[in-house]
Amino acid sequence: MTALTVTTDRMKFLRLALAADAVVTGGNGLVYLAFAGPVGDLLGPDTGLLRGIGVFLLVYGAAVGLLATRRDISPAATKAVIALNIIWTLASVAAVVTGAAGFTTIGAVWAIAQALVVAGFAELQITGLRKSRAN
Repeated sequence: MTALTVTTDRMKFLRLALAADAVVTGGNGLVYLAFAGPVGDLLGPDTGLLRGIGVFLLVYGAAVGLLATRRDISPAATKAVIALNIIWTLASVAAVVTGAAGFTTIGAVWAIAQALVVAGFAELQITGLRKSRAN
């Protein structure tokens, strides 16, 4: 008889949560950068702000994607991603509440929906970090 060795990646859940975050974040960044005019008309913020956010999101998404590909995912780097996701969530809500970004009604709804998605990524990453330590 041959014994089968089953190996599991104890960081699989965390890796998937980070990768999903990277894809969604990078996709948003690309849209904001490439289509700042039409997106600004729909959501409200001016094209300069959207382009700046787009560049940030592309760089951030690439960094999170790189983190997801590491053999051993750094807990400290993961905590930084989680913290930045929480900051993004709070800043998005604050931008809607204060009117600082000049959102249209659709833009305000989009910003809150996006904040909820980012908060969801943070929660998934917290869960993934816990799972990676438990095994």
